[in-house]
Amino acid sequence: MKSEDTPFEGGPMDGRVLPVLVGMTGNPPKTYRIPVPDAAGGPPTVLVYRRVPRGHSKRLGLPRGWKYVFDPESRGGGRLRWPWSKPEPRGGRAPENGPESRSADTDE
Repeated sequence: MKSEDTPFEGGPMDGRVLPVLVGMTGNPPKTYRIPVPDAAGGPPTVLVYRRVPRGHSKRLGLPRGWKYVFDPESRGGGRLRWPWSKPEPRGGRAPENGPESRSADTDE
């Protein structure tokens, strides 16, 4: 497998350069998860880094390489998103136009 030295920005890995395996297209994965074990023996904390372009070429605007940026608020979904999949609920609220949103005291 081929690897590429990729820099990390932000979070605990700030300033480090790690070799990251690249896929068949020659690009590293879109997200990079680093499990950090808990000192008390609890569940590990997962640090999530997002891939962003390191720079762009002048003429065509193509990415000149990749770097990872710390994403502390990432849900870390990591699931495949098919075109026919339903979107994930955002705040756990009921839809505004659905039957759950109507109050019981209104007559129609």
